[in-house]
Amino acid sequence: MKKWMIAVLTLILIFSTMSAGSAHDNGKGNGHGKGKGKHKEFSLGVEQLLKEEKDLIEGKKVGLITNPTGVDQELNSIVDILHKDPDVELTALYGPEHGVRGDAQAGQYVDFYIDERTGLPVYSLYGATKKPTPEMLENVEVLLFDIQDVGTRFYTYIYTMAYAMEAAKENDIPIIVLDRPNPLSGSKVEGPVLDMEYSSFVGNYSIPLRHGMTVGELAKLFNTEFDIGADLTVVEMEGWKRDKYYDETPLEFVMPSPNMPTLDTALVYPGAALIEGTNVSEGRGTTKPFELIGAPFINAADLADELNGLKLEGVTFRAASFTPASSKHAGKLSHGIEIHVTDRKTFKPVETGLHIVKTIHDMYPEDFQFRAENSAGVSFFDNLIGNGWIRQGIEEGRSIEDMTAQWQPELKEFNKVRKQYLLY
Repeated sequence: MKKWMIAVLTLILIFSTMSAGSAHDNGKGNGHGKGKGKHKEFSLGVEQLLKEEKDLIEGKKVGLITNPTGVDQELNSIVDILHKDPDVELTALYGPEHGVRGDAQAGQYVDFYIDERTGLPVYSLYGATKKPTPEMLENVEVLLFDIQDVGTRFYTYIYTMAYAMEAAKENDIPIIVLDRPNPLSGSKVEGPVLDMEYSSFVGNYSIPLRHGMTVGELAKLFNTEFDIGADLTVVEMEGWKRDKYYDETPLEFVMPSPNMPTLDTALVYPGAALIEGTNVSEGRGTTKPFELIGAPFINAADLADELNGLKLEGVTFRAASFTPASSKHAGKLSHGIEIHVTDRKTFKPVETGLHIVKTIHDMYPEDFQFRAENSAGVSFFDNLIGNGWIRQGIEEGRSIEDMTAQWQPELKEFNKVRKQYLLY
């Protein structure tokens, strides 16, 4: 080969390599190719606190409510950061459902213990009490809350936050909420607004199922609209935009709870978790909780065909069989569907979840059951959906479209209130 041809080929190879490197760098910037280290254009509430507003906690005895999601962009735990900081006196830790280190399963009570890494006392806010008691706050001058939410009303962490705000108010302690992104973006609101007659720890305030707010925004709304009146400070993020989903930020996804392993789980959760109010498995005990739905009495192909025939936007259903290792139908071969979100911008998780519940109800009337009612005539499904009329509507054969139309007026009113508390 002639020398000039070799030289040309060498130059082509060099430029190709440079272009590929440039494209990879651009990927990091838009959130599709995440690199290590902090991104200057984006900052979490915890990072803003330490960089710009550290005077809020300096020289004070700090109580911290957090879990494994309380990390900075380099995945350093806020517990360890504050424990090592000579300017801060971290005196107590408080764990929500699943605990500070995330090692407790759903619904599992966690007792008081000493954190091995720091030697600090850890008080459970998912045991005998969900609100910090005066005794728990004896050695605290300011409360910090730093937990990743998933954008759905029945995820319990936002009520742990609200109870902590109440305790802060009652004990004359300021509370600081360190803001984090809504993984489902903060631009979409969907589902019925909770009827307070059906309030519980999976729905304590009149907000819709998909609320489209950050924890900081919710804290401000709860504090004012529901008369908590705490001395509240929200440390805002820098560089987050409402239309961005979690994977469009520089952040790595840390599991907020044992059955919330990925962003895909969070996307379907506002609707798929309604299955928890029935005798059908929501996929707990599998590697794809809330994406896999089924029961031994279901024919997978028939259910997938029926659901795909509805032509719901942004979603496809694949016939699937699975054997849960725990929870409902543990050890039993179950049949049903896997939910595949094909376009998250048009996908409506709440309506989709209701279509799944109604379709299984209609196809298997002899086998399908809602969870049993309590002494007040309320099923766990009612607590999840936030009212009693939707379960009744499904049993009476009403269409999901009809029921969706019924909740729109209250949703419209909520959106008017919501706008007053948006920070981004």
